[in-house]
Amino acid sequence: MSRRRRSFSRRGFTLLETLVALALTGLLMVGLNTFVFSMGELWGRNTDLRLFDQHVRAVTRFLDHELHAAALPPSAVADQAPIAVQEVRTQAGPTETLLTFEMVEGCRLFNWPGQPLPEVVCSLSVREGTGLLMLWHSRLEKDFAEQTPRETLVSPLVTGMSYDYYDTSFKNWKNEPQPRKSSAGEYEAPQRLRLKFTYRGRSQEVLLMLPVVTQGVPPF
Repeated sequence: MSRRRRSFSRRGFTLLETLVALALTGLLMVGLNTFVFSMGELWGRNTDLRLFDQHVRAVTRFLDHELHAAALPPSAVADQAPIAVQEVRTQAGPTETLLTFEMVEGCRLFNWPGQPLPEVVCSLSVREGTGLLMLWHSRLEKDFAEQTPRETLVSPLVTGMSYDYYDTSFKNWKNEPQPRKSSAGEYEAPQRLRLKFTYRGRSQEVLLMLPVVTQGVPPF
């Protein structure tokens, strides 16, 4: 019996070993907590910047999807540019020269006063202090030609919009603050749309390639 007790005591921890183990565990937990709280502080500090980046990507994807949808049937019509520059009379009164396209099935952002209608004509406008607006109304509305289009805010963080044209003679891009006219006096649709997002002193610029209508079935 005494031999078993002696062998059991040899296998156990001494008081000193137990105290050392507790001290090491305590130091490890303190270090781990410090690391976790510091990472949490850094994560929270950059939350606004991450949300800003996510917002930019979301708005860019949305516009890219709608512009490409406008260049495909049934939105695209033969012998007619699906994305064009037109003069649009706004609710504020003055006429703006805006990039215009058509959404056959409308958009989830639109708040219709009545039943949603198809064949929605949309235009993009950026206003100082407001952001990126989508102006829209349906061709099927009785007062389509007389009434100004409704306005929906897409992003309050868009502070600028400009237009890129490719110069085939010099083989370079030229950025224009407003849509330009051809030698015949007609507005030309740009090849790229440039948007500037701004939030708390931080700016980010994105480019959207405007799709070109091709004949035949799209390869997807």
